[in-house]
Amino acid sequence: MLKTSLPTLPAPRRACGVSMLEVLVAIFVLTVGLLGTAGIQSQMQLAEVEAYQRAQAIVLLQDMVDRVNANRKKADGYVTVVGAPLGTADMDCSALVDVAEKDKCEWNNALFGASETKAGGAQQLGAMNGARGCITNPVAVMPREIVVAVAWQGLRPTVAPGATTCGQVAAVDDRTRRAMIARITIGCLQNDPATGLCVTP
Repeated sequence: MLKTSLPTLPAPRRACGVSMLEVLVAIFVLTVGLLGTAGIQSQMQLAEVEAYQRAQAIVLLQDMVDRVNANRKKADGYVTVVGAPLGTADMDCSALVDVAEKDKCEWNNALFGASETKAGGAQQLGAMNGARGCITNPVAVMPREIVVAVAWQGLRPTVAPGATTCGQVAAVDDRTRRAMIARITIGCLQNDPATGLCVTP
């Protein structure tokens, strides 16, 4: 029997390096994704700190509003000096007798962060960066109006608050300043029938 040999075809050439290229592309895509996740996480941390500071500002603002409402007859005593906001230094409140002055002193210490200290009490830590408080009396006649403002320094520039100048510092970008205000209207509860003047605020 006659054997015929069929010509053998050469083996196909194997593609080299394709799987390595796929691995490199996968690593690149994974790296970009991880960098994006890290960026989002850092933005979330900044937003969390800003939200914490805003929550603390609301607590401090409401604290002073409650103090003024509790002492409405002496509301004028709460007004702070223009250009000298509270919260710049720790104050001793133990010797104060006047309710309004004691309330301002305690609020000053809360703004300054006197109740929170770092190990050993050498460094005081506040709830907000550069917290300041101002109290004004824009309407002095009945019904009187008291405006309580809390200002602090945010982490990123946004828009400068226009409702108050409390906490405004010339050397600092005003767009990083945050501020909240509350208006307290003090009406007259009883007028003198003869003169029409307010007897009981």
